[in-house]
Amino acid sequence: MKLNYKGLSDKNAWEKIGVKLPKHDWQEMCALTAKNPVWVHFGAGNIFRGFIAGLQQELLNKNLADRGIIAAETFDYEIIDKIYEPHDSMTLMVSLKPDGSTDKSIIASIACGIKADSDNLAEWEKLKSIFVKPSLQLVSFTITEKGYALRDMKGELLQVVKNDIASGPDKPHHAMSITAALLLERFRADAQPVAVVSMDNCSHNGEKLKASVLEIAQEWEKRGFVDKEFIAWLSDESQVSFPWSMIDKITPRPADAVKDELINLGIEDMAPVITSRNTYIAPFVNAEVPQYLVVEDRFPNGRPALDKAGVYMTDRDTVNKTERMKVTTCLNPLHTALAVYGCLLGYNKIADEMRDPDLKLLVETIGYKEGLPVVTNPKILDPKAFIDEVITQRFPNPFMPDTPQRIATDTSQKIPVRFGETLKSYQADSKLDAASLTAIPLAIAGWLRYLLGIDDSGNEMPISPDPMLAQLQADLKDFKSKFGVPESLDLKALDVILSNKHLFGVDLIEIGLADKIKDMFTSMLSGAGAVRAALKKYLK
Repeated sequence: MKLNYKGLSDKNAWEKIGVKLPKHDWQEMCALTAKNPVWVHFGAGNIFRGFIAGLQQELLNKNLADRGIIAAETFDYEIIDKIYEPHDSMTLMVSLKPDGSTDKSIIASIACGIKADSDNLAEWEKLKSIFVKPSLQLVSFTITEKGYALRDMKGELLQVVKNDIASGPDKPHHAMSITAALLLERFRADAQPVAVVSMDNCSHNGEKLKASVLEIAQEWEKRGFVDKEFIAWLSDESQVSFPWSMIDKITPRPADAVKDELINLGIEDMAPVITSRNTYIAPFVNAEVPQYLVVEDRFPNGRPALDKAGVYMTDRDTVNKTERMKVTTCLNPLHTALAVYGCLLGYNKIADEMRDPDLKLLVETIGYKEGLPVVTNPKILDPKAFIDEVITQRFPNPFMPDTPQRIATDTSQKIPVRFGETLKSYQADSKLDAASLTAIPLAIAGWLRYLLGIDDSGNEMPISPDPMLAQLQADLKDFKSKFGVPESLDLKALDVILSNKHLFGVDLIEIGLADKIKDMFTSMLSGAGAVRAALKKYLK
């Protein structure tokens, strides 16, 4: 059996092995989409294929839609060549259930994959022809938070952005320049309204997207490439809206165990590929079952019936509250704590950590005891129930091949929100005392200990990529050199880190947590086993 349009003709074979098939005809859907497209999505990776495309599949199955999504890839064009083309843009979705079983279904809601490459004339013209269609309602994104950034860590424009600004809208290369150029095509055609929606996992994502696209366009206006009428249209949210959203679904890299299961069932060509840009991707997507998407309901040209596919369509304030609930209290802080301690204690799966009573107690304390008193309640989801699901179902799922090493990537960029916002809330509430916290300081101390690159057995350990890694390790070099003799340390050297509001969102010295974190950190430096001992000591 092959995953493509022809291969699906043998329905009995697929159903015999428990794979749910789409209820619509893919070729017919493609023809209708080509004639009157409604949805273009930038970012052709796993979260899109396994979640967002799955929403449209549900609408197609329910006869609530007759057209699909056009996937445009801005970063890794090999995904289109090696995953989309051979499989007619279809995905085999494998949902990993906590009891060890899997649900399998074929997502055939993607009409085609396109390379968003202005140097490829045929692909570029194809994209432009889509953007001028009056039927287009929705342009969405999952390109990661980095995809919206126009500047480097020093605040200077990236070279690719400088080039795009200088050369104008004809040959853009950055994702935001590409978006601005395609919206310009729509404006010049007949200026039909459209919604431009970030579905990436970052705060105020719609705001970030709008700011970047508008900045590119304004720079083009300064150089005479576009006129002020285009800027006015782009700035008018009744014409071009930039709704905010909150997304939550863990879609880890393809697991060998899943690949082997599919091959044993007789499904051909399921092996993952690694592209030249180091994208690890497969014809299948494996992911947890729980998923959430909350979207601000502002679509000036109409929208797909996403609310009929389980999407929460609401107002901006509720989106913001839901995102804040998840990122600052109910999920992300727990993930980060497990990541750094999992690396230190030699774990390779998040699920395995949840069977460790010390680590389970750590995240329970962060979530229930220290987070819930200041949680933002969006009303559409219950914060405690959300944490319950995370701790009892999502993290412990032994069939989710997610690693603490992956989660530990870019931790310096995550801590200001994941822990800093809770610390700010404690600081702002006269009835609460940030100095009374234990588990959050322990997570921060654990991160500092992790940065030394020595695990709890006293062995060298790899550190996940982080843009501030070199600077932080330089600040901590004396602590690493004196590992095993903590009594000789000058703890004042930690002040430069602990007082850094960029890192933590607050000055940890000012709010009275620095000494506690120093004690915790120091206790983890006495030698092998000290990290485990610190967890037991401070969480008892």
